[in-house]
Amino acid sequence: MLIIPAIDIKNGKCVRLLQGDMNKETVYSDDPLAMADKWVKAGARRLHIVDLDGAVKGTPSNADVIHAIAQAHPNVPLQVGGGIRDEDTIQAYLDVGVSFVIIGTRAVTTPHFVSDVCLEFPGHIIVGLDAKDGKLATNGWSKLSHHDAADMAERFEEEGVAAIVFTDIGRDGTLKSVNVEATMNICKKITIPVIASGGVTNMDDIKALCEAREEGIYGAITGRAIYEGSLNFAEAQKYADEACMYSQ
Repeated sequence: MLIIPAIDIKNGKCVRLLQGDMNKETVYSDDPLAMADKWVKAGARRLHIVDLDGAVKGTPSNADVIHAIAQAHPNVPLQVGGGIRDEDTIQAYLDVGVSFVIIGTRAVTTPHFVSDVCLEFPGHIIVGLDAKDGKLATNGWSKLSHHDAADMAERFEEEGVAAIVFTDIGRDGTLKSVNVEATMNICKKITIPVIASGGVTNMDDIKALCEAREEGIYGAITGRAIYEGSLNFAEAQKYADEACMYSQ
């Protein structure tokens, strides 16, 4: 199981939000590229990057920073989300070395867009399902829809997405532990990899996710915990690697 550092970018800075609220940010670095360097040196085998401004505006706002990270670390897969609403944006990210693009809002508001881009960019599309009480949120988490997260995950698997990133936005940025049960509910509906997000706080969360790995949990995204020190990234990845080896 991969432990995936999150680099959330707002106004060119590396930040974390509380439950997706753009007005409740903590700035951890003025240099997202330096943060990417730090996590890669610590052993990160994938990075999760979100253009927060882009998620709200609906068009990339920090693409230059993301391009710089991709070019600096060509051997580390990047999964990038935030403001990806059309094919040109996807192509631009893939052209600079991004491995996966995450479709969020358009996946919910225009589901057929996912099937179109899965055909055009096979193997590169991840859908981000951001949910509160099981219902999906859109537009940078500012709006709740009536769609059920697990049902939509099943639909997107049929469309050909490479993976699902599932975020419990009620836990995100709170350090209140990951919602393993809700993540497993997604896993039970589909066979493609599921990446857990939201509330990953400490080694207890990593252990709980590793125990559920065989249900289909491929990785866990963590942000605030590794920035504030409640979780040591390198130790978490080492534990996850050893747990997976032991279970094989």
